[in-house]
Amino acid sequence: MRPVVVAVAALLTAALAGSTAAQDKQITLPPDHEYGRLQDGPGQDTAQTQCQSCHSTDYIVRQPPGEARQWEAVVTKMIKVFGAPISETDTRAITDYLARTYGRPR
Repeated sequence: MRPVVVAVAALLTAALAGSTAAQDKQITLPPDHEYGRLQDGPGQDTAQTQCQSCHSTDYIVRQPPGEARQWEAVVTKMIKVFGAPISETDTRAITDYLARTYGRPR
């Protein structure tokens, strides 16, 4: 019976050591391609910071042009469906920036 206890203890020790090593691993992602750089304008910094914390800015610049209602729906979806932690103030700034910068040409 004792060899079983020793074997279980050894397995637990190995598993704990493995999980500690996994927590220390860091991954550095490459920078976004220049194509994905957000255009300058009021709210660009907020959009860059908040949106890029979850995904590449390529996802923004590849969207079809849309009016403020469409961009508001996209930002709302990011918050409600995907759990993006964006404040109401930042939500308005991002929506305004996206509609102004990536909206339909008039």
